[in-house]
Amino acid sequence: MSSALVISGAEQRRVMPAIKLGTFLLMLPLLLWLLLLIVLPHVDLLIVSLREVLGYREYAFSLQNYAEFFTEPLYWNTFVRTAVMSILATVITLIVGFPVSYYIAKVVKGRKRNLLFIMCLIPFWVSELVRTFGWMILLRESGVISSFIQWVGIVNGPVEFLYTDATLMVGLVYTSMLFMVVPLVSVLDTLDDSLIEAAYDLGGNTVSILREIVIPHAMPGIASGCIVVFMLTLGNYLTPTLLGGKDSLWFTEQIYNQFITRFNWESGSAFGFLLLFLSSVIVFVGLKLSRQTLADTVK
Repeated sequence: MSSALVISGAEQRRVMPAIKLGTFLLMLPLLLWLLLLIVLPHVDLLIVSLREVLGYREYAFSLQNYAEFFTEPLYWNTFVRTAVMSILATVITLIVGFPVSYYIAKVVKGRKRNLLFIMCLIPFWVSELVRTFGWMILLRESGVISSFIQWVGIVNGPVEFLYTDATLMVGLVYTSMLFMVVPLVSVLDTLDDSLIEAAYDLGGNTVSILREIVIPHAMPGIASGCIVVFMLTLGNYLTPTLLGGKDSLWFTEQIYNQFITRFNWESGSAFGFLLLFLSSVIVFVGLKLSRQTLADTVK
C-alpha cells in the first residue's frame, strides 16, 4: 500500500505541471487582452500625461497638465458636476430598476417573466446612437411630444425639451437601466420565497420585510449594478453631448476636446487619469458604505 501511495504521489507530481500549463493556456487570451488593450495603453497614457512639450519631439517631465486642471475653474467645475450627476443617475436607476427587478424575479412566473425580461433587453438590440436619436426625435422642438401637447391644446407653440439637465438625466437612466436590472434579477432569484412568507406570518409588513430581508439579500446585486451604472454614466460621451448639448458640461467632452479638437494629448491623458481616479475613489467609498467587497459584487 505504501508503494502504491508513493506511485500515486509521483503521478500527481507529474500531472500537476500539465494542469498548470493547461490553465495558463486557457487564461492566455484573457491575459493578452488585459496586457495589450488595458495595461500597456494606460501605462503609455500615464507617461504622456507626465510630460510637457518643449518643442518638436522635445519633452520634459512635468506635472503641468495636472496643475492646469486645478487652476482652470471650468475643468474642475465640470469634473464635480459630472461626478454629482453620475451619482444621481445611479441612484435614480436603482430606484426605478429595483421594483422592476423584484417584479420580474419574484412576482411573475413562466412566459410572462421571460416576456418582461425580453422587453428590458429590446432597447439594447440597437446601438446607443440610435437610442439617443430616438429620444431626440421625441423631445426636440418639432418632435412627437411637442407636437402632441400642441395638438391637445396644452401649449400654443413648440416646446424644446432637449438640452436640459432633466433630459440628460432621462437619457442616462434609460441607457443604463439594463445594467441595473440584470444583476438585481440574478440575486433576487436566489432569495427563498419561504423567508418572505414566514416574515408575513410573524407579523412583518412590506416595509420591514423589504428592509430586513430583501435589501440585505440583494445588497451584492445592488452594489454590482450601481458600480456598473456609475462607471458607464461617468464615462458616457454620446448621451450628454446629444441630449445635453454644448452646455452639458460633461467631463468626457473636455477629454474629447483635448484629444481631438486641441490635439493636446498631454492634457487629455491627464484628464483621463483624473477621471479614472475619481471613479475609483467613489466606487471604493460606495463599497465601504454598503459593507460589500469587490469579490461579493462579481459573484
